[in-house]
Order: sequence, then structure tokens, then C-alpha cells
Amino acid sequence: MYKSSILILVMTISCHLTLLSQYSLGLDYDHEIAKDHALISQPEYDVDDHCEVPCGIYGDSLRISLLREHSSTIEKAMNSIIKLSKEGSVNYNQLIRWVNNKEKHAEEIQGIIAQYFLHQRVKLVKTDLPKDKMSAAKTKYYNQLGSLHEALVAAMKCKQTTDLNNVAALNSAISDFESFYFHGHKH
Repeated sequence: MYKSSILILVMTISCHLTLLSQYSLGLDYDHEIAKDHALISQPEYDVDDHCEVPCGIYGDSLRISLLREHSSTIEKAMNSIIKLSKEGSVNYNQLIRWVNNKEKHAEEIQGIIAQYFLHQRVKLVKTDLPKDKMSAAKTKYYNQLGSLHEALVAAMKCKQTTDLNNVAALNSAISDFESFYFHGHKH
């Protein structure tokens, strides 16, 4: 079960990133890749359902708040690691606990982005949209994917370092996604 979930996650992110790369290169939206994504992430459901159960219970604003809370915890952990590392007599037990805490919260961010937003909430562009709505839908989709990808990379970098610039990049990406996601979206 766990290995198949990881495989689905990797394939879903791969499809999203392929579409984002095509967009950034000015290439047309590839409906076949979009269909592949739909088949990978929801093999039993229609593309429009876009939920794993589907239950219809969502807490989008809560998830954004959780992303911010995890980011704040990462920042506090980084500051604590920096402070503890400078002490004359380093408390390695406490230092390791802060490092582990930082890693855990970065992974929580990655999980919320992948499992909740990429798998369930960010919608594929419908292929039957009128041309006048297609461009706006693609732009919204690519902006959401781009900001989520930036947040995933920033979370990864937060795991790797104590550079507070990575926390700033993470917070910026979360804010960008929030703007792209909630603009014209019920929550």
C-alpha cells in the first residue's frame, strides 16, 4: 500500500511538472499528459471528481494555516539550531531534537502540498472549455502548480540547511499559492 502511494505521488508530481515545464517553454497544453495524470491520481473516478474518496469535505483555509504554522516552526527550529551551535558547551541532544523537528515540519508541508492540494484540490484544465475561458484556466493552473513547486523546493531546502532565506522563499510561495488558489475560488 505504502509503495503504491509513493509511486502515485511521484507520477502525479511528474505529470504536473511536465505540464508546468511545457507552459514555461510556451508549448501548448498537453491533454494527453493531463489525461495520464487523471488516470494515475484517480484511477477509479472521473477527472471532474478529483478526490480520493470522494467525500466532499475540504478545509482549504485550514491547510494554508497549517502550512504557515509548519513554516513558523521551521523558522524557530533554525534559529534554535543556530543559537545552540554557537554555545561554548553544545547541548547535542537538544540540537538533534531541533534538527529532527525542522525535518518533520518540512515533510508535513510537503505532504499537505502533495496529498491535499496536488492530489485533490488543484484542478486540471478541462479540455471542453470555450476558447475564451481556456487561457485564464491554464494561467490559473500553471500559477498554482508553479507556486506549489516553489514551496516544495523551499521546504526541501529548509530540511537541508539553516538558511533563513529558505523560510522566506517558502512563505512567499505559500502566499503566492494562496493568492492564485483563492482568487475567484470558494473556501
